[in-house]
Amino acid sequence: MSSPNETLARSDERGLPPGPRMPSSLQAIGWALRPLSFMERCESRYGELFTLRVRRGRPWVLLTNPEHAKEVFTTAPELMRSGAREANPLLGPLLGPTSVMLLDEPHHMDDRKRLLPSFHGTRMQEYGEMMADVARREIAGWPLGEPFALWPRMQAISLEVVMRAVFGEVKGERLELLRERLVRLTSWVNHPNRLAMLAAIGPRSITTGSGFEKVMKPVEELVLEEVRERALDGGDSGNGQQTILAMLAHAYADTGSQESDRKMRDELVTMLSDGPTATSLAWVFERLLRHPEKLARLREEVLEGESEEYLSAVVTETLRLCPAVPVVMRRLVEPLRLGGYTIPAGTIVAPCVYLMHRRGDIYPRPLEFRPERFLEEAAGTYTWIPFGGGVRRCVAASFAPLEMRRVIQTVLREVELRPADARSEGVARSSVSFAPDGGALVIATRRAPSEADAERRQPVAG
Repeated sequence: MSSPNETLARSDERGLPPGPRMPSSLQAIGWALRPLSFMERCESRYGELFTLRVRRGRPWVLLTNPEHAKEVFTTAPELMRSGAREANPLLGPLLGPTSVMLLDEPHHMDDRKRLLPSFHGTRMQEYGEMMADVARREIAGWPLGEPFALWPRMQAISLEVVMRAVFGEVKGERLELLRERLVRLTSWVNHPNRLAMLAAIGPRSITTGSGFEKVMKPVEELVLEEVRERALDGGDSGNGQQTILAMLAHAYADTGSQESDRKMRDELVTMLSDGPTATSLAWVFERLLRHPEKLARLREEVLEGESEEYLSAVVTETLRLCPAVPVVMRRLVEPLRLGGYTIPAGTIVAPCVYLMHRRGDIYPRPLEFRPERFLEEAAGTYTWIPFGGGVRRCVAASFAPLEMRRVIQTVLREVELRPADARSEGVARSSVSFAPDGGALVIATRRAPSEADAERRQPVAG
């Protein structure tokens, strides 16, 4: 005889959309190693709502309909959990449980309000100038006339940009040491065997034993060392500007020192683990170099310097076609009606950025790299979602596109790039993002400066 709980479980099960019947262990391997093609096959077979059982326990319902995404993003946040324990346990060990990305209400909104002033107003203009300066200095050290991977170079730019935004001027040796430690950490996490175990078993698969601690602890120590040194200096950024660190330190001044250290660790490691922006920058050039006519159009606009219309369209199209993060996870506190199904409480619902961005009914010829589509029509709130949506939309949703625009402009002004291989690159998983599998191999030559370049670099009088 069935127990009441077993009867309820079977009843709830009928509220779930169809999905693959293979064991959860095999689904976990597919998700960990080839998640994009795995999702594509599921969508082709089951439609715009399908259920995955990647881990034993809560099923995941992936959705690709913008109306369904709107329903998820506009549901009251107290009815949609997003935290490390609830919907994103795989990110917990890396980012930390008190990261703003992994907090639920009311703590998420409190932290969000503390962080948002860092990404608005005149600060964005200051960031833009800093981003261009960082990119220019990094590009000066690129090899010329020989193949090199662009992705690690973009990682170097993004890391220094975030370090400068968070801490202000950073000593060169400390910057290099942190870069080295972050690369070691992400390389360790990104090993295919660990990704498979992470998906199948959960966070304990990488936190059990000393391996993770050995690569994570040096990053934490260096971050907190910088925090404490800045505290002794009164939070001075080195250039007279208030840093994100200073704003956070002020915001958390009323907490105990141990709690403050934990918050600082989680928020700063979250920002410093900003692989997605570097990944997106690598994809920009990987795609542009396969379309010389689009690259020429963009270069002309950049060198003329009068508009960013096509540049913005290139950034938007890259984030559509190659979103750094493929899904957005939420856990239901109450049942939710979607597409004729009553999704039970406790289920993970996941608007699928990757698949929605490739719907032919929203984006004609969806697999083509065609920035012009965003000159013809603006990106929709629920059809273009690389930064999520609703009250939990990424705090840095304005910072990342700005960084992309300033870095792209600087690259095109400083060097000429051509692909090192005629073939388009495939996709390789990198922690939470998806990068070109060859690292975006390019060959660079120095661009001869024009009169417009000389005028642009002249100091402004007055």
